[in-house]
Amino acid sequence: MKVVSIRDWLEAPDRVVAWQGQQQHWLSEMRQQVMALVETVQRLPGQHWALCFDNSYHFTAALLALWHAGKTPVIPGHCRAAQLEEMAEQLDGVISDMPLAVSLPQLRWDGALALGELPAIAEDAELVLFTSGSTGTPRRVVKSLRALDLEAQWLAALWADRLQQCHVIASVSHQHLYGLTFRIVLPMALSLPLAAQQIFYGEQLADQRRDRRYAFISSPAFLRRLDPVLDAPSCALIVSAGGALPWADAQHAQRAFECAVDEIYGSTETGVMGWRCALEENAPWHCFPQVKLVQQEAGWRVFSALLETTEGWPLDDRIVQQPSGVFQLAGRQDRVVKIEDKRVSLSEIERRLLALPGVEDAAALAIQRHGRQAIGVVLALPDTLDAATLTQRKKQWKIALQPWLEPVAMPRYWRVVNAIPVTAQSKRAWPQIEELFDVAG
Repeated sequence: MKVVSIRDWLEAPDRVVAWQGQQQHWLSEMRQQVMALVETVQRLPGQHWALCFDNSYHFTAALLALWHAGKTPVIPGHCRAAQLEEMAEQLDGVISDMPLAVSLPQLRWDGALALGELPAIAEDAELVLFTSGSTGTPRRVVKSLRALDLEAQWLAALWADRLQQCHVIASVSHQHLYGLTFRIVLPMALSLPLAAQQIFYGEQLADQRRDRRYAFISSPAFLRRLDPVLDAPSCALIVSAGGALPWADAQHAQRAFECAVDEIYGSTETGVMGWRCALEENAPWHCFPQVKLVQQEAGWRVFSALLETTEGWPLDDRIVQQPSGVFQLAGRQDRVVKIEDKRVSLSEIERRLLALPGVEDAAALAIQRHGRQAIGVVLALPDTLDAATLTQRKKQWKIALQPWLEPVAMPRYWRVVNAIPVTAQSKRAWPQIEELFDVAG
């Protein structure tokens, strides 16, 4: 399949680029809307404009308009007014298709049309994303159009045959790099129609037209929640990223869609690094071309043509690599905290908790109370326990952990839930996890 550069998207032959329900959006319509927005944005001061959109078609047009206008798009990863205000020093304004109570200059999407010749996109055009990282502090990440185009080429080379004639649907947000790359950049680059609305529920998935074949961009969290009686549409490709997809969930998804799940390993900072098809348990990961994983004294480092530096990027994951180059992920590098001047590995605590009978998932963190730190843990259990049973179970858990954990590493605060909070990208939602400990207990 021919891969079109972002700079040339709007010069391609007219076609349907997106749909929402029965409404179809054509490339010629998008071009006129981009032109109108370019004329507006060029009259406004400031370089960095945040994009906060519900509709992916509107988002794509605004993204292109900023580039064609010589501005820098900023994708904050969320559309919450309070956090946009916290980022105010790094933004000159917000473009949105939803009401936002922010003091920043705000430009609302109105779908206006205009004719004219679009300014060329600059050779050094880029966009800025913000990711929470492992600390919870937003990290600024800059991506060049060169890297976005190259990533689309790699994915097209991997899945070109399967993507032929596909409509692209997604359960992940375009406000993160995974959704941006897979549900916006890739379909536009391959001239495939994309769904303007995100899928949130299995019922929305079941409502898709049956006379189309789909590429479904999803996450482990969504695939895990699939209703076993769901009448899933025909999918030529299912992609999952953002976290580990358990083998049982991969099998469940394959039965529902009659299509094996392809998993992507990557991050906001690095872009895609590896892929695998979940046809067997513990299937090996393969590096994309021009990606190299190197073990160094401080851990693993990735060197990739998608990076804007030749110095590589440090990884938070432990990797087991075979001589052939395929690899397995062996968990995150140990997260270490100091409790009473002793180093305590939160990763080790989580590993021991996951070995307890009936524990489906576990998260450990340091809790500050009355000027002292102690370990708090959240356990996901399949069944709800009454107070008496929970008290008894805690005693059993502590006894089971004693051979493995030092006294300072023994959890002091316990919370039990049905599922540990995760973000839309299936990563730990640490702010929500911390809120579970706001009430003493």
